[in-house]
Amino acid sequence: MRIVLVGPPGAGKGTQATRLAEKLRIPHISTGDLFRANISRQTELGKLAKSYMDAGNLVPDEVTIAMAKDRMEQPDAEGGFLLDGFPRNVSQAEALDELLQTEGIKLDAVLDLEAPEDEVVKRIAGRRVCRKDSAHVFHVTYSPSKQEGVCDLCGGELYQRDDDSEDTVRTRLEVYHTQTEPIIDYYRAQGLVVTISAMGPVDEVTGRALEALKSGK
Repeated sequence: MRIVLVGPPGAGKGTQATRLAEKLRIPHISTGDLFRANISRQTELGKLAKSYMDAGNLVPDEVTIAMAKDRMEQPDAEGGFLLDGFPRNVSQAEALDELLQTEGIKLDAVLDLEAPEDEVVKRIAGRRVCRKDSAHVFHVTYSPSKQEGVCDLCGGELYQRDDDSEDTVRTRLEVYHTQTEPIIDYYRAQGLVVTISAMGPVDEVTGRALEALKSGK
């Protein structure tokens, strides 16, 4: 199965992508992982991407597309894949269509995770991370530490990352609405969009997604 996963920041895409890819036995291909892997291996594409990033510029679409193409051509992706973070705009979606057509394959579904904007802001802005170990993450509402501002696991200070502030989250949402959300209409015109609610326990959202993909609704 070949799937594109979309949704606003805070909708739980990363968590659901990992779970769905495991359930469907297909590789999870995320833009972030592609960049990190190529830069770490010092591939030509990685060096090119790093040159833009070091200069404080966005990585051009053609570089991202080339990375995605290379990854989708790996043996483990022959039976399908789940794309997370790509395509990020309509231009990338069009390029992906051209790429798949060249390979004689097509997408099976575009899974759209929906979450109210206020809930998204609450989810992200409420996160608190441990300064000693960034893997220790709490939430002021959903998973608070026993002592405010102190990590339960190591006693480190809990803080709010700059990119988790409410103002930053709302800016990220605006970017999503402007740049990424239009791909939903693009794919809806192709009859590929399957929309589900991203609200509720993680297991419920995963089950909802699997059922929606199975039924195509």
